[in-house]
Amino acid sequence: MGFVTGLCYLVALTLVGVYALFKVKFRYWKKRGIPHFEPRIPYGTLFRNGNKEQHITENLTEIYEAFKGKTPFAGAYFFTQALPIAVDLDFIQYVLVKDFKLFNDRGIYYNPKYDPLSLNMFNVKGNHWKRLRTKLTPTFTSGKMKFMYPTIVEVATRFDQTLSEAVRMGSVIEIKELLARFTTDVIGTCAFGIECNSLKDPNAEFRRMGRKFFAEPPLRTFGRTLVNQFPKLSIELGIKTTSTEVSSFFMGIVKETLEYREKNNIRRDDFMDLLIQLKRSSTADNEFSVVDVAAQAFLFFLAGFETSSTTMTFALYELALDTEIQDKARNEINEVLKKHNGKFTYEAMMDMKYLDCIINETLRKHPPVVVLMRVAEEDYPVPGTDKIVEKGQRIFIPAYSIHHDPDIYPNPEVFDPSRFEPEEIKKRHPMSFLGFGDGPRNCIGARFGQMQTRIGLVTLLRSYRFTPCNKTLIPMKYSRVFVLSPEGGMYLNVEKIN
Repeated sequence: MGFVTGLCYLVALTLVGVYALFKVKFRYWKKRGIPHFEPRIPYGTLFRNGNKEQHITENLTEIYEAFKGKTPFAGAYFFTQALPIAVDLDFIQYVLVKDFKLFNDRGIYYNPKYDPLSLNMFNVKGNHWKRLRTKLTPTFTSGKMKFMYPTIVEVATRFDQTLSEAVRMGSVIEIKELLARFTTDVIGTCAFGIECNSLKDPNAEFRRMGRKFFAEPPLRTFGRTLVNQFPKLSIELGIKTTSTEVSSFFMGIVKETLEYREKNNIRRDDFMDLLIQLKRSSTADNEFSVVDVAAQAFLFFLAGFETSSTTMTFALYELALDTEIQDKARNEINEVLKKHNGKFTYEAMMDMKYLDCIINETLRKHPPVVVLMRVAEEDYPVPGTDKIVEKGQRIFIPAYSIHHDPDIYPNPEVFDPSRFEPEEIKKRHPMSFLGFGDGPRNCIGARFGQMQTRIGLVTLLRSYRFTPCNKTLIPMKYSRVFVLSPEGGMYLNVEKIN
C-alpha cells in the first residue's frame, strides 16, 4: 500500500471516528428523556439550521419558547458538550438563590499561571470567590456611591462639552463610542485615580485597551471555543483570554499606582485604595497579592465602562424611536431639578423614578449579559421532578429569552417603562428580571452602574434631543460579542436644546 493510499485510509478512519464520537455524545439527552432539538454535526444545537450568522439570543430563545412549561430545563449541545438550558423560573430561583451553595461557580475559564487578570471575582469560584466577595462588598455601599457622585458629575460635565463640540460639527453622532469614552474616564478616576482623558483623545491608552479586549478576532474566537470544550488542556497549553498587550498595560498601571501611593502615603476613598488596604492587611493564610489587586481593578474597569455605556446606548436608541417617552423623561428631569433649586444633587438623582423605569426597561429589552451560567457542584435532583442535573454540568439561564417572553411581558418588543412601576413589578416572578443577575453572585457593582447610567442620561437628556437618522439600525441587529452590542455602532441625530 502506497503512502498516499495509506494517508487516505488514515484520514477516512479519523473522520469515521470523529463522526462516531459525535453520534455517541449526541445521545446524551435522549437517553435521559430530556426534551431537546436534534443536534447537527459539528455545532450541536447552535446553528442547527445552518445559519452561522444567527445570534445566540435567537438560538436560546428558540429553545426557551419550545420547551418552557414542559420541563425545568431543556437539553442543548455546544459542539459535543451537553448543556442544560433553564426554562422554568422556579428552577432558576433554586439555582441562583435557594440552592446557591450547590451552584456558586459560573464555569468561566481562568488561568492562574499564564493569565493573571483572569483571576478576578467574576471568574473564580469556591472559597476564592467567597473571600473576594466579602472583602470587596464594602466598596459598593450607598455611602461610597454618594461619595463618588461629585466625581462622576464632574466627568459628565466634560462629556457634555465634548458632545456639544461634536454637534457643532454635525448632527449625526456615533453615540456608542462617545459613551464608552465617558464611562472609561469615570472608571479611570473612580477606580484608579487616573485621568484617562478618553473624552479629549479617542485613542487614549485606557480606551484603546478597552476596545482591544472586547474585539473578537478569529484567533480569540477559536481560543474561547477551545477553553469552553477543554478547560484543563487549555490551562496546560497556556491559553489566555486576555491579550499580552492588555495584560501588560493593566499590570503596569496597577504596580505604578501601588508604588506611588505607598511611597507617598496617599489615601483616596476609591476602589484602588480599598484594594491597597486589603493587600497591606493580607497574611500568609489570607493573601491578597499584587496580582489580586490588578485582577479586581481590571474587572471593575471592564464591567464598569462597557455595560453602562451599552445600557445608555440602547436607552437613547429607544428614546430616539419614541419621542413621547423621551419628552416625559426630560420633563421629569426638569421638574426634579426645579424642586432641588436647579442643582443636580445625589438626592435629586434618586428622585427621578421614571428615569429608573427607563433604565430597567432598557436592561429588560437589551440585557448586556444575555445568558447567566452556573455549574452544579454535585448531582442535583430538581425539586418536584424526576430530572437530575449532573455534577459538573454548566447550566445556561437565558436572561434575554426570559425578558422577551410574551407571557411575562406582553408585547415584549415594545419599549414600555411602565412595566417597572412598583405595582407592576410585584405581579411578576422574582426571576423574571435578571438585568443584574440574582442571588449571592449577582452584580456587585449594580449600584455604581445605575448611578453612572443615571448621571449620563440626565446630562444628555436635559441638553439634547435624540432622533433617528438614516444610519440608525431599524430594526436592531446585535453584534456577535460577549456583551450585547449594536452591530456597527449606534448613529443618532443629536440636537442641542437651547
